Amino acid sequence: MKEFVISEAKAETAVLVGLITPYQNEAKTKEYLDELEFLADTAGAVTVKRFTQRVGGPNMTSYVGKGKLEEIKEYIKQKDDEDDPIGMVIFDDELSAQQLRNIEKELQVKILDRTSLILDIFAMRAQTANAKTQVELAQYRYMLPRLQRLWTHLERQGGGSGSGGGKGSVGLRGPGETQLEMDRRIILQRMSLLKKRLAEIDKQKSTQRKNRGRLIRVALVGYTNVGKSTIMNLLAKSEVFAENKLFATLDTTVRKVVIRNLPFLLADTVGFIRKLPTDLVDSFKSTLDEVREADMLVHVVDISHPDFEEQIQVVNQTLKELGASDKPTMIVFNKIDNYHWVDKDPDDLTPPTKENITLDELKRTWIARANEDCIFISAKQKENVDELKDILYNKVRELHVQKYPYNDFLYPEL
Repeated sequence: MKEFVISEAKAETAVLVGLITPYQNEAKTKEYLDELEFLADTAGAVTVKRFTQRVGGPNMTSYVGKGKLEEIKEYIKQKDDEDDPIGMVIFDDELSAQQLRNIEKELQVKILDRTSLILDIFAMRAQTANAKTQVELAQYRYMLPRLQRLWTHLERQGGGSGSGGGKGSVGLRGPGETQLEMDRRIILQRMSLLKKRLAEIDKQKSTQRKNRGRLIRVALVGYTNVGKSTIMNLLAKSEVFAENKLFATLDTTVRKVVIRNLPFLLADTVGFIRKLPTDLVDSFKSTLDEVREADMLVHVVDISHPDFEEQIQVVNQTLKELGASDKPTMIVFNKIDNYHWVDKDPDDLTPPTKENITLDELKRTWIARANEDCIFISAKQKENVDELKDILYNKVRELHVQKYPYNDFLYPEL
């Protein structure tokens, strides 16, 4: 079967395409394309050009208008003539089968959307059998409604049958449609097998969680690339893979942490992202169960990111969809060593923007809003880590006493 997603990281050149709409202004589109470029970089592609178009909404047949599509086509042709070919065009939203087919026919290069790019990164990052199974299922779910475009190189006669005698009568179906039905059946059978495997894995994971004894479970959650794995390594003295790339962690890692006389379990989970494909959330059920079954959540935020407040909203919305928004939660603002602001000119009488807010002002604002449920740290520079441990100790001990009032498992305090 013809593949249409990147199967391995290659230094290919990419063009990004996004839309400016009434619901997504120019600044927001730039932020989304910045993130898309980071995704492309994580997958192994180099972005050389961006195209945006101001429209009321995505074109149903080609995502962008005909003029913009022609402009992209001319740019690709120009790069070909310069012997510097474009490897792919990546669109910031999920494309339908019709849009994919029409765009690919017009541009004659590999076409990806945000979802297929994320799926490719997940396939590249998956290490365990559990993660590989989850990614494969998500890829098939994405692939199934888009199968038709894989067989456009074969002659297919129209569908339909009956006594009309027209195009598509019984016995006149082309080989492409036959192959299409065959592939659909193979994929459905494979998906059924993968679902059974995941059900078995889910059962094993559930048994493992039950066998962890009477310990409070804490889960690190947050947007991708905010430093959850670095914090995990600091608290658990472990060697969880951490890298300045999106989705460096796919498999949930659980470690036993002891702070003073208090043992508890800490889980490092997969990071969330804007426009996270629903198929991924469904496929990663067993991984995200660590979040659902946690007694407490530690929401890690990259305070140096210019749009960290929206990232907080994305994570909160995802937690709500997972049914985990009502759990006790504390916010850890990470990367304070990387926070930058611009001093406002004293003569400038315009209202200050978020770029003019100092770290101290931001701290006062959030501490007042979240009371004792937030802390500002630098996991990389190990700044305020002891204070984080103290807050975690108090919160976990309180939960431990509530959940296991007759448990004498706490170590004697030294």
